[in-house]
Amino acid sequence: MKKIWPFTFYFLYFAAFASLLPFFVLFYQRLGFDGAQIGLLTGVPPLITLVGAPFWTGVADSTRRHKLIMGLGIAVAVVVMVLLQSFTSFSIIFALIVLFNIFMSPVASLADSATISMLGEQRAMYGRIRLGGTIGWGLFAPIAGVFVQNHGLKIAFWTFSAIMFINFFISQRLVHGSHQESASNQGSIRILLTNRRWINFMFVALMGGIGTFSVVAYLFPYMAELGAKESTMGLALTIATLTELPVFFFGDRFVKWLTSYGLFMLALVLIGIRSLLFAVVSTPLMVLIVQALGGMIFPAMWVAGVAYADENAPPGLKSSAQGLFGAMTFGFGAAVGGFIGGLLLESIGGRGMFLVFGIIIFVGLAIAEGIKRIFPADKVSRIIPASNDK
Repeated sequence: MKKIWPFTFYFLYFAAFASLLPFFVLFYQRLGFDGAQIGLLTGVPPLITLVGAPFWTGVADSTRRHKLIMGLGIAVAVVVMVLLQSFTSFSIIFALIVLFNIFMSPVASLADSATISMLGEQRAMYGRIRLGGTIGWGLFAPIAGVFVQNHGLKIAFWTFSAIMFINFFISQRLVHGSHQESASNQGSIRILLTNRRWINFMFVALMGGIGTFSVVAYLFPYMAELGAKESTMGLALTIATLTELPVFFFGDRFVKWLTSYGLFMLALVLIGIRSLLFAVVSTPLMVLIVQALGGMIFPAMWVAGVAYADENAPPGLKSSAQGLFGAMTFGFGAAVGGFIGGLLLESIGGRGMFLVFGIIIFVGLAIAEGIKRIFPADKVSRIIPASNDK
């Protein structure tokens, strides 16, 4: 029975974001913001996540106030999204988006660590619980597309707020790790930040964040360039979501077969290939085909990344490890992808933007692998147990 709570949390969490997140850039464009402003709105706020997620998860680990921090984050997010739709000033919207990121940044990481804690010896089944998020996204993405097409963009903000309000109560049913485990490494997040294995992991996670967020933030504007309607955009999300289902369901088998690090790196290579494929498509139909092929990539990356972070986190720093992974992926990675993407979209269009991102990802992965081979992590890693990343 306890598995139903994290499953439901993920379902509602991603249903809420499917109703709003893909429409942010369209909202900014219809307010008349230019490329630099859109780049700031999509790129700078995730930098808050880079700091906010590790900070709040560290506080949660040290104070054992996981539920309080999760609840506060969700409550602030609901209030901000209710207010945001009423303003047109760039400065006010920017301030509200920053506030949203400050408080929402630790929520997903805390949910991941709680899910793994609740699963206990069955933690390899994380992907099947996280499947709830995929189902929520898949069900609400087309609904959101139709709602926005028929009622305008403001309906997306109200839908997000209503769903996330319900999820506030679900979040309070999640159970986090024991107090004894937490106490053993209070204040020791520097262990992760100074460990060579973790530094390499964070860098490649950055590449994954760039590739993932560029699609989340800029796929819809690119599809608009190609003449797609909002309902077709929602269909693109649904197709990607359906292809996620088997990967999340069998994620434990993929991790066992390829190891967490091996699956993670494979997913990152495929993310780079997906960016290059988006760079060569010329019609909305071709975008849908790439979405069908690329939908399996994100769940593979996320299941592998969560597993790797958990395997390599010292006792008492499980939430902090997930917070760092989430911060680098959807904090720093999203910031780089969002800011550069806004400038590239305006200057060279969606096709050129995705080409640049594909090149960045492959160059970054090559650099990371080269450094890893020259400076093996296991020569300096004594605090964090050795993992299967060789």
